[in-house]
Amino acid sequence: MPIVANTAKRRMADGGVALGFGVHHLRTSAVPLLAAATGHDWIFIDTEHGAFSVQEATQLCIAALSSGITPIVRVCAGALDEGTRALDNGALGIVVPHVDTAKQARRVTEAFLYPPDGHRSWGGPPAVFGYSPPATAEAQKAINAEILISVMIESPEAVANAEAIAAVDGVDVLLIGTSDLTAEMGISGQHGHPRVIDAYAKVGAACAKHGKVLGLGGVYDEENAARYIGMGARFVLAGGDHGYIVAGGKSRTAFLRDLPTAAGELPGAGKKKGKGGKKG
Repeated sequence: MPIVANTAKRRMADGGVALGFGVHHLRTSAVPLLAAATGHDWIFIDTEHGAFSVQEATQLCIAALSSGITPIVRVCAGALDEGTRALDNGALGIVVPHVDTAKQARRVTEAFLYPPDGHRSWGGPPAVFGYSPPATAEAQKAINAEILISVMIESPEAVANAEAIAAVDGVDVLLIGTSDLTAEMGISGQHGHPRVIDAYAKVGAACAKHGKVLGLGGVYDEENAARYIGMGARFVLAGGDHGYIVAGGKSRTAFLRDLPTAAGELPGAGKKKGKGGKKG
């Protein structure tokens, strides 16, 4: 069968913004359907901070393949082998945090791309072909073109090296991890700080020069999200399951608790009982 299309990658290639649904706590096959129902393009399965097993993460990937939602997995910085396992079992993209240099970025692409572009090992029939791939060389070429490789820019060193990182073949996205970047800058949580705006400008310019995509992560307020998307960010983590549930839950309970009740009391409240327990 043909390879499953990476809809997030193709949306960005067409000049659009690809919106991600962060997954930390949800585990069922309904996740990609929920992401689709709420207007997202990809799911961000966070194995860096979420308590996922490989089995859980890859089952979410496989469930997403038939939904039109692109499954993307974030691994830990030193766990590139977990990325290749995810790719073998349904992922269409990998995010690697804390990439500070072009050398580190090259190590990432070499791990996740098949020869001649990298050194990824062939693990048998892949899920992205429905376990019925064409000849191996043809399948590997198609997979190399379809998967998305994102490296995270999360330190002043990475910002300074952004142009060299963006020049690395095989890197698709430079995703700014805004929360960690502000912490490393000594301005933790100040997502609209002039130094952060300047970092987005520098990384965005490097992406534009080398034909890569600027990514936006960790920014959920409307003012700053609008600013950085206006500056060119097109791979955007829109929010996460915990944030969405908490925000939606708080909004609903606040509405219900503010509703007036009849006479300001519960039904039957204040009525006295007579002798023998009967109402008077």
